[in-house]
Amino acid sequence: MYTVELFKIDLRTKSGERLVSKLDYETTNRADLEQAHKTKYPAASYRFEIYETFVTRKNFLSGEEFVERYDTPYYCSPRSETYWSM
Repeated sequence: MYTVELFKIDLRTKSGERLVSKLDYETTNRADLEQAHKTKYPAASYRFEIYETFVTRKNFLSGEEFVERYDTPYYCSPRSETYWSM
């Protein structure tokens, strides 16, 4: 499973681009997904990043491995001390 973050070039912002959408796909072929987005969104106006949707991390207290979404904030994740101190 992959997630595509789509950015549009926008010179009104400080970074020069803005996040348009995050799209989740149930595919195992990253190359096909990348090719489809290259043809659909021209490089002159858009930029995209492809991530594996779920990643394996290590629990801070128990040391056990668990699976979480790639974009989970650090403080909301069991891998951080902040999560366990709240």
